[in-house]
Amino acid sequence: MPHDLNRLSDRSIITMMNPQEPLQCRRCGKCCLADMVAYVTPEDMTRWIREDRSDILHIMENEQAVWQGDHLVSRRTGRPIYGCPFLEMLDGVFSCTIHITRPGVCRNYVPGSSELCPQWSGNGR
Repeated sequence: MPHDLNRLSDRSIITMMNPQEPLQCRRCGKCCLADMVAYVTPEDMTRWIREDRSDILHIMENEQAVWQGDHLVSRRTGRPIYGCPFLEMLDGVFSCTIHITRPGVCRNYVPGSSELCPQWSGNGR
Protein backbone atom coordinates (compact mmCIF):
# COMPACT_ATOMS: atom_id res chain seq x y z
CA MET A 1 0.00 0.00 0.00
CA PRO A 2 1.57 3.35 -1.01
CA HIS A 3 2.19 5.97 1.65
CA ASP A 4 0.44 9.34 1.60
CA LEU A 5 3.58 11.54 1.82
CA ASN A 6 1.48 14.56 2.80
CA ARG A 7 0.55 12.83 6.07
CA LEU A 8 4.03 11.62 7.05
CA SER A 9 6.45 13.51 9.26
CA ASP A 10 9.87 14.56 7.97
CA ARG A 11 11.38 11.89 10.23
CA SER A 12 9.21 9.17 8.66
CA ILE A 13 10.12 10.25 5.14
CA ILE A 14 13.85 10.30 5.94
CA THR A 15 13.58 6.84 7.52
CA MET A 16 11.76 5.49 4.46
CA MET A 17 14.37 6.97 2.12
CA ASN A 18 17.26 5.78 4.28
CA PRO A 19 16.15 2.50 5.91
CA GLN A 20 19.43 1.76 7.72
CA GLU A 21 19.42 1.71 11.51
CA PRO A 22 18.78 5.27 12.76
CA LEU A 23 21.52 6.97 14.74
CA GLN A 24 20.87 7.45 18.42
CA CYS A 25 21.08 10.97 19.80
CA ARG A 26 24.18 11.45 21.93
CA ARG A 27 22.58 14.38 23.79
CA CYS A 28 25.53 16.64 23.00
CA GLY A 29 23.22 19.66 22.66
CA LYS A 30 24.75 20.95 19.42
CA CYS A 31 21.47 20.96 17.49
CA CYS A 32 19.83 22.85 20.37
CA LEU A 33 22.50 25.54 20.25
CA ALA A 34 20.99 26.58 16.91
CA ASP A 35 17.99 28.06 18.81
CA MET A 36 15.19 26.03 17.30
CA VAL A 37 12.74 28.38 19.06
CA ALA A 38 13.15 30.64 16.03
CA TYR A 39 11.36 27.94 14.01
CA VAL A 40 8.29 27.44 16.20
CA THR A 41 5.13 27.06 14.13
CA PRO A 42 1.59 28.31 14.74
CA GLU A 43 0.67 24.65 15.42
CA ASP A 44 3.26 24.52 18.23
CA MET A 45 1.86 27.73 19.75
CA THR A 46 -1.73 26.43 19.51
CA ARG A 47 -0.71 23.18 21.24
CA TRP A 48 1.01 25.08 24.08
CA ILE A 49 -2.04 27.29 24.57
CA ARG A 50 -4.26 24.20 24.66
CA GLU A 51 -1.86 22.53 27.13
CA ASP A 52 -1.84 25.71 29.26
CA ARG A 53 1.97 25.86 29.07
CA SER A 54 2.36 29.40 30.38
CA ASP A 55 6.04 28.66 31.07
CA ILE A 56 6.71 28.10 27.38
CA LEU A 57 4.39 30.88 26.21
CA HIS A 58 6.11 33.39 28.50
CA ILE A 59 9.50 32.61 26.95
CA MET A 60 8.06 32.74 23.43
CA GLU A 61 6.42 36.12 24.04
CA ASN A 62 9.39 37.70 25.78
CA GLU A 63 12.39 36.22 24.02
CA GLN A 64 11.35 36.25 20.39
CA ALA A 65 14.33 35.75 18.17
CA VAL A 66 14.98 37.76 15.03
CA TRP A 67 17.79 37.50 12.50
CA GLN A 68 20.42 40.23 12.61
CA GLY A 69 22.95 39.57 9.91
CA ASP A 70 24.17 36.01 10.40
CA HIS A 71 22.92 35.41 13.95
CA LEU A 72 19.79 35.52 16.09
CA VAL A 73 19.12 38.24 18.66
CA SER A 74 16.38 38.78 21.22
CA ARG A 75 13.75 41.14 19.85
CA ARG A 76 13.27 42.54 23.35
CA THR A 77 16.90 43.12 24.41
CA GLY A 78 18.88 42.97 21.16
CA ARG A 79 21.30 40.51 22.79
CA PRO A 80 22.58 37.53 20.82
CA ILE A 81 20.80 34.23 21.44
CA TYR A 82 23.19 31.32 21.71
CA GLY A 83 20.83 28.41 22.14
CA CYS A 84 17.43 27.14 23.04
CA PRO A 85 16.14 28.55 26.33
CA PHE A 86 14.78 25.09 27.20
CA LEU A 87 18.17 23.36 27.02
CA GLU A 88 19.84 22.32 30.26
CA MET A 89 22.76 20.13 31.25
CA LEU A 90 22.24 17.34 33.77
CA ASP A 91 24.94 14.87 34.76
CA GLY A 92 27.14 15.79 31.80
CA VAL A 93 24.49 15.43 29.08
CA PHE A 94 22.09 17.95 27.64
CA SER A 95 18.39 17.63 28.26
CA CYS A 96 15.27 19.37 26.99
CA THR A 97 13.07 20.77 29.73
CA ILE A 98 10.02 20.64 27.44
CA HIS A 99 10.84 17.37 25.66
CA ILE A 100 7.32 15.95 25.89
CA THR A 101 5.86 18.97 24.05
CA ARG A 102 8.92 20.28 22.18
CA PRO A 103 8.42 22.14 18.89
CA GLY A 104 7.85 20.15 15.72
CA VAL A 105 11.23 21.22 14.32
CA CYS A 106 12.89 19.51 17.30
CA ARG A 107 10.55 16.51 17.27
CA ASN A 108 11.32 15.88 13.60
CA TYR A 109 15.09 16.40 13.82
CA VAL A 110 16.97 13.22 12.92
CA PRO A 111 20.41 12.73 14.52
CA GLY A 112 23.12 12.88 11.88
CA SER A 113 20.88 14.55 9.29
CA SER A 114 22.69 17.90 9.21
CA GLU A 115 26.05 19.52 9.81
CA LEU A 116 24.77 20.63 13.22
CA CYS A 117 25.23 17.08 14.48
CA PRO A 118 28.66 15.59 15.18
CA GLN A 119 27.31 12.31 13.73
CA TRP A 120 26.75 13.95 10.32
CA SER A 121 28.70 12.15 7.62
CA GLY A 122 27.77 14.30 4.62
CA ASN A 123 26.27 11.38 2.73
CA GLY A 124 22.62 12.17 3.35
CA ARG A 125 22.43 10.49 6.71
